[in-house]
Amino acid sequence: MRHRKKPKFALARGLWLGEIPEELQQLSFAEKLLVGRVRHNRCVVRVGKGMHKMIANAVMFEHPMQKIYSVLPPPIEEMDELLAFIFTGPCQPTENDFRRTPLLVRWNKVARALEWLKLNYKDYSDLEISYKNLASYPEDFPPVIINYQHSTTNKILEATSVHDTDLEHGTPEGMCPFTVHTLTSEKYDTTNPDILKAIAAKHLDEGGNILAIGHSKEPQSIWKNPKLYPQMFPWLFPYGLGGIGHERQKHRLSDAEHKRHLLMYHDKRFQKDSHFPLIAFNHEQIKDSTKAGFIVAKQKSFDNIANRLLQINSDVLTDITERMRNGERMKGDSQGEKDCLQLIHDLDRIGGHVKGSITSKKYMRNEIWSLISFQGAPSWYITLSPADNKHPISLYYADTKEEFKSVLQSKSEKDSLIADNPVASVRFFHFMIQAFIKHVLGVNADHPGIYGHTSSYYGIVEQQGRLTLHLHMLLWIKGALTP
Repeated sequence: MRHRKKPKFALARGLWLGEIPEELQQLSFAEKLLVGRVRHNRCVVRVGKGMHKMIANAVMFEHPMQKIYSVLPPPIEEMDELLAFIFTGPCQPTENDFRRTPLLVRWNKVARALEWLKLNYKDYSDLEISYKNLASYPEDFPPVIINYQHSTTNKILEATSVHDTDLEHGTPEGMCPFTVHTLTSEKYDTTNPDILKAIAAKHLDEGGNILAIGHSKEPQSIWKNPKLYPQMFPWLFPYGLGGIGHERQKHRLSDAEHKRHLLMYHDKRFQKDSHFPLIAFNHEQIKDSTKAGFIVAKQKSFDNIANRLLQINSDVLTDITERMRNGERMKGDSQGEKDCLQLIHDLDRIGGHVKGSITSKKYMRNEIWSLISFQGAPSWYITLSPADNKHPISLYYADTKEEFKSVLQSKSEKDSLIADNPVASVRFFHFMIQAFIKHVLGVNADHPGIYGHTSSYYGIVEQQGRLTLHLHMLLWIKGALTP
């Protein structure tokens, strides 16, 4: 301050958000979809009821381009395009079951929220509030068609551990825990990545349409658009201020760094929001992929890649795509097939820069094999899975209390705290893993590890069935004989 320099996270850099007014607090999942000017996703919500407990989760699908609304709430007919609701249980859902889901719409709550935004939020000043549309939404059951599926348990079999002994997930009373799973598509989940790349190359070769995300100033752009996130999440940015990419943050704060700052905001509004962490991370993936494309254009091999794209044989590419779809393993017998397979390999160069992509995982496997070649076979294989719903540190991170006090909580209270705050689970996991590496393995410590002197380690993090994190690690010990 003495040198007249603003701190990086000073409010004067356009980071002031304002307190959340009562009108925008405690909006349900469905109500949030009605008050945002920008539609940013669509989702399938599954509510599972066993004999006693209920639990809800959502799978979200990102829209390629955000839609802007000038009239809110939207007509109820549009909700079927945005939201699907599946209820599983031993019997048809009752009115009491619906009250415990996050999918009900309260007319008075939505109207007060929109009226407050119109008065206090600059970009909502020209909004037309349609009370006629609002009155068409039912208040006692979800505003979309309900698909009922009979089930005697509320568990998803594919997401259940082989050692799982609990009869049911969820809570027997109050609002059911609600978890947002991912931004994904079934077609992409079940298709081999090489097949996807072959399909994409064939699509481009045939002159198919593509989506370009440019640097325009249109509101739906994810680039250099400080209005985007406040319009998507008005309940988090109640005055429309503090958006990502503000001109006062130029050359001082990257988008990713700003998002990390928001996730650590003091009132934990961003941590506890079911949309924000997922959408923010997805946008970073999109940006990583476009940046990687720019890097490829700078590499010496660009001319070779461009020539292969221009000279590719469409018939051969179509044949390879069909054969790979049918599960046939391609070796490249002819020169044309070899060129097509090399093109698919070149596309890895872009995917490798995107966190979580199949190609990035392939790069990690190559790093492990290189480490084994250099150090020999590892001495230990370690799996570590901290219990975030039982540990007092994670419960403190998840709660909004400033002081930690040892208070006995029921299992449902602990589960709800953790389900509402995935950032707290990640912070706790990171803290435990760092402590394990330093104090148990003796890395960068003044004492040897429990297993001996650690020479190298390689760890991979993945999620388990209940969406919490666990670690798989290879450990090398100095002087140990290899198997």
